[in-house]
Amino acid sequence: MAAIRRWSLLQILWSRSVVCNRLPNKGKNRFYLTCYDQNNRRAQLLYQPGVNRLLMRSLSVQTLDTPNPRSLKFLPGKPVLGTGTLDFPKESTAECSPLARDLFQVEGVKSVFFGPDFITVTKRDDDVEWADIKRNVIEVITKFFESGGPITTGEVHTESGPSEEDEDEVVSMIKELLDTRIRPTVQEDGGDVIFKGFEDGTVKLKLVGSCTGCPSSAVTLRNGIQNMLQFYIPEVDDVLQVEDEVDEVNERVFTELERKLQDS
Repeated sequence: MAAIRRWSLLQILWSRSVVCNRLPNKGKNRFYLTCYDQNNRRAQLLYQPGVNRLLMRSLSVQTLDTPNPRSLKFLPGKPVLGTGTLDFPKESTAECSPLARDLFQVEGVKSVFFGPDFITVTKRDDDVEWADIKRNVIEVITKFFESGGPITTGEVHTESGPSEEDEDEVVSMIKELLDTRIRPTVQEDGGDVIFKGFEDGTVKLKLVGSCTGCPSSAVTLRNGIQNMLQFYIPEVDDVLQVEDEVDEVNERVFTELERKLQDS
């Protein structure tokens, strides 16, 4: 829950600027104020004339580093998806999310990932500084949550594995272990693991979010995920990281275009 503080009328006067809008269906004497302080921080306030105080609900977005130096985890302090995850590896995949579309407008953003209560943003390359991206991303997140708009609209495409119709006991055990022991830990680092299949003793997994392109993802896959699966499920011989074919093609095309632009 956002912090609640009391503001006096004098504090309002010290604000850099104030925007006032009447709250719909809330009576004639209730107003919604947006205030900016000297550091350009925004606050939402509920003001009732005749009352010598204001209740302010401010959104404080925290950031956390991830094992991937190109990814940063943003915590708005309120639910994002609530449950599950959504991956937006490029701007063209963000049609279902107004927030994701807004985040892609920030210069330097390569991909966006939503978790239950966090947002992971990955920048394009190491030459892009986090300082400007971080400030602009926080501004986008703050404005969006203050607007009260939905995170997603229309049809949402979620990552899924093979059909559960022919799922055997081993696959059920793999999925349960992933959901209860592995995915929560990976999500703590701003990523996720998607089960893509089990064949001839090999578990196929797709890494998304901050795990994509992470220098330590191979170590996590072998020393963490594979060891745990093999410990509990003897039928598991190997763990293989896979990518969707279309993602691999698009990544190769994008990399080639970048190289040609740099050479020109």
